Amino acid sequence: MSGHSKFANIKHKKERNDAAKGKIFTIIGREIAVAVKDGGPDPNNNFKLAAIIAKAKANNMPNDSIERGIKKAAGDIGNVNYEYVTYEGYGPNGIAIIVDALTDNKNRTAANVRSAFTKGQGNIGTPGCVSFMFDKKGQIIIDREECGMEADDLMMQALDAGAEDFNEEEESFEILTDPDNFDQVRKSLEDAGIPMMSAEVTMIPQNYVALNDETALKNLQRILDLLEDDDDVQAVYHNWDE
Repeated sequence: MSGHSKFANIKHKKERNDAAKGKIFTIIGREIAVAVKDGGPDPNNNFKLAAIIAKAKANNMPNDSIERGIKKAAGDIGNVNYEYVTYEGYGPNGIAIIVDALTDNKNRTAANVRSAFTKGQGNIGTPGCVSFMFDKKGQIIIDREECGMEADDLMMQALDAGAEDFNEEEESFEILTDPDNFDQVRKSLEDAGIPMMSAEVTMIPQNYVALNDETALKNLQRILDLLEDDDDVQAVYHNWDE
């Protein structure tokens, strides 16, 4: 079950950067608002909200910020009008890119995403044009130093909880699940007191593409940076072999 994994490349992240961490909290805040609108403010009766709270904790979002977000959303249900939208396209040399956004203005978001692709010499495609190259999986990342468990013990616990796969890296462990089993695996690890660096349902490339051309690399980086800086963009997935 163990082996080399490129989970560090799955999403274009800059979470160690303070500004990026602030954006993650904004993203989670929007997700909380939508979840509360759809299923109410009680995570015990709202599976979606419970999963977002777990994601918030994995990203070290303070508990009072989480609770404040839930209360604000509960009192503002009628004014929440965010929508989830997904865009698919190609970067330089055919790099596959998927963009998940949560927006209150789809026209604005579509224009910004299209502009990001264009400025990096890429192009937006039709729905489904690249998503077939990815697998939707629950993914849990655990810091090896913070865990304190032997790899084999953690692997067995994860598999017993319903995980599909377990991968080791030098500094981290990766646990993969079927999306439908993600929450039960996450909760099992949480109940066992295992700290998680991240826990979310994500899109994992089936294959990776290397870029050696300097111009193509700069253009791809421009696309990813512009998307990362857009407040409406929730996540960016790609199959670039960094």
